[in-house]
Amino acid sequence: MLNIEDILKAKERIAPYIYETPLIPLENLNELLACKVFIKPECMQKTNSFKIRGALNKMLSMDKEEVKRGVVAASSGNHGKGVAFAAKLLGVGATIVIPDSAPEVKVKGIENLGAKVVQCPLSERHKIANELSESKGYINIHPYDDYDIMAGQGTIGLEILEQFPDVDTVVVPIGGGGLIGGISTAVKSQNPKVKIVGAEPYKLRRYGESVKAGKRVKLEEQKLEADALLTQIPGEKNYPIVTSLVSEFVGVKDEFLLKAMKLLLMEGKILAEPSSCIGIGAILQGELKVDKDEKVCFVVSGGNTSLEKIGELEEII
Repeated sequence: MLNIEDILKAKERIAPYIYETPLIPLENLNELLACKVFIKPECMQKTNSFKIRGALNKMLSMDKEEVKRGVVAASSGNHGKGVAFAAKLLGVGATIVIPDSAPEVKVKGIENLGAKVVQCPLSERHKIANELSESKGYINIHPYDDYDIMAGQGTIGLEILEQFPDVDTVVVPIGGGGLIGGISTAVKSQNPKVKIVGAEPYKLRRYGESVKAGKRVKLEEQKLEADALLTQIPGEKNYPIVTSLVSEFVGVKDEFLLKAMKLLLMEGKILAEPSSCIGIGAILQGELKVDKDEKVCFVVSGGNTSLEKIGELEEII
C-alpha cells in the first residue's frame, strides 16, 4: 500500500525537476462559489499538468539499465506528456499511446518532447501499450494504477498542507484515481480532519457507481468535455485507497465544466483545461455543498487546452 514515507521520498526525488506550484486565494470567486476559494494551479506546472510528478517519480525510481530499454505509456494526453518529459530528461526513448480523439494540442506537446505517438480508439490504448511492452521490451508506465505514480502525485498534497495548513476541504478531479489517491494519502496522514472530495464526469461516475456496487465497476466509453478523465474503471491499486480516504464523490455535467472553465478564466484569470475545472463545476451545478466560511482548495490539474476550446466559451452563459 501507499504510505506517507513513499510520498516524502518522492518529493525529495522529483524536487529538482518540477515547479512547486503556488497556492492562490481567489477572493473574487468567494461570493460566486459561496466559500473561501483557493486553487492549486498545476496548469502552471512543467508540461502544464500534474502528471509530470508521477511520471518522474516512477522513472527516477527505476533501475537505470532497465529504463534504457525505453518506455511506453497509455494516456489521454497529459500523462503521455509527463512521460515524454521524463524520458527526454533521462535520454531514453518513449512511445505514447493516446486516443484518436485526443486534442491536437496534447498530441503536439508529446511529439515536441521527442516521443513517438501512436493513436488508437480510446478503449484500445492500454491493450496496445501492453502489446508494445511485450514485443519491444519497453517498460510500461501506467498512468494511475501504480504506487510510485500515486506517490509522485501525492507531493501536491504535501505542498497544499505546507502552504495552507488551515485548509478545510480539498477538491480533486478524479479519473482512474492516481491523483486523488496520492493527495488523499498525503493530506489525511498529516491532518485527518481535512475533507477530500473527488469530482468526476457525470456520465463516467466510475467511483460513485463502484462505491454503490461495493466493487470496481467498468462503465461504457463516453465522449466528454473532460478529455483527461475518460478512464472507465477505477484502478485496482487506487480503489481501496481512494474509497477509504475520500469523503464524497460528485458527478459533474459537461455544461458546468465549461461554465467553470469560463469563470476561472474570466474572473480568476487562470487558464485551465475543462477536466481541471470539474471541482468548481460541481459547486456551480449545486452538486457539492459548501459553507461560506469553508476554506476550499481546488486542485486545477492541467492547462493543456487550445484556442479553439477557449473560443467555444463565448457561447457559454
